[in-house]
Amino acid sequence: MPSLVEVVAALVRDDTGRYLITQRRSGSHLAGLWEFPGGKREPGESLEAALRRELTEELSARFVVGDRVETVRWEYPERTVVIHFYRCRLESGTIEPRESQTMAWVAPERLAEFDFPPADRELITRLRVGSAP
Repeated sequence: MPSLVEVVAALVRDDTGRYLITQRRSGSHLAGLWEFPGGKREPGESLEAALRRELTEELSARFVVGDRVETVRWEYPERTVVIHFYRCRLESGTIEPRESQTMAWVAPERLAEFDFPPADRELITRLRVGSAP
């Protein structure tokens, strides 16, 4: 039976409405694909605390975690991933990638031009057409 991995991801927008996305590093699961920043939840950690920790580790700035937009469960052959997507905003600091990952600010209508994991694609479609909650 595949292992279950719980993940948190941030929908961070700038003043012009663009979303922050990052590219998965080589050597990681789904390497080279684009994603919303975030990461794995540690045992005993709340989803919000996990997302704040992951964002600070990845992007050096501090973020406010807002409402949960949706939760997606996706079955990959080697693992099952449950991703919790939250709206987030910059609280303090400067957003700088700390883990040598490529980062981009992308308008919602351009998100489909980037290669995201299958688990993200339905949300990407809704963000593009403006129907995400």
